Amino acid sequence: MADTVPLLQPIGPDIWLADGPTVQIAGFVFPTRMAVIRFGGKLFLWSPVALTPALRAAVAALGEVAWLVAPTPLHYLFFGEWQRAFPAARSFAAPGLPRRRPDLRFVDVLGDDAPADWRGEIDQVAFRGNLIATEWVFFHRRSATVLFTDLIQHFEPGWFSGWRALVARLDLMSAPAPEVPRKFRVTFVDRRAARAALGRILDWPIDTLVMAHGAPVHGTGKAAVVHAFRWLG
Repeated sequence: MADTVPLLQPIGPDIWLADGPTVQIAGFVFPTRMAVIRFGGKLFLWSPVALTPALRAAVAALGEVAWLVAPTPLHYLFFGEWQRAFPAARSFAAPGLPRRRPDLRFVDVLGDDAPADWRGEIDQVAFRGNLIATEWVFFHRRSATVLFTDLIQHFEPGWFSGWRALVARLDLMSAPAPEVPRKFRVTFVDRRAARAALGRILDWPIDTLVMAHGAPVHGTGKAAVVHAFRWLG
């Protein structure tokens, strides 16, 4: 009997990834990915994916779900499911999302510094200056893992087909290495703010790069981030 892939894939000490179903945005199909980080017996869930009974059980087996985090105003599709399943969890959102989705319960918006809830375990930086969205980038200290949501992407060959494959190639979504898509590059109207955020990120001792839309990069994560943002100057 063939081995089954576990719902939660460990990628370092006290950090796991879970891949969810695909979602369609502007005619393009995107994969979804969640990170689960544990410290003090509690769990920090980054960009929650669709909740299934099996995933709920797997996550609950790791510890108490204490925090649900939406790292951009665009990554909230499955928040309601997790809030109903774990009503005691504290939800944090990128600014603007609570106003857009008043039906979801958020205790606070993300800021430039980590809140007391996870300070000392997980660092964060607001990657400002882009017209599409401000993304919060997180760094799990124990595993030396940096979490990017949309700013860095790397779709495998053949993920898109037809005209979508052409658009993805031109946008650098399916480039040979992880890249910042062109649509984000041209909408960075405040490059000074972007460079300041990147500088803070590169101060972290990054080993692994995790992307919501791309396979993790182990061992050379910092080099991959440097490469993806080399155009920023």
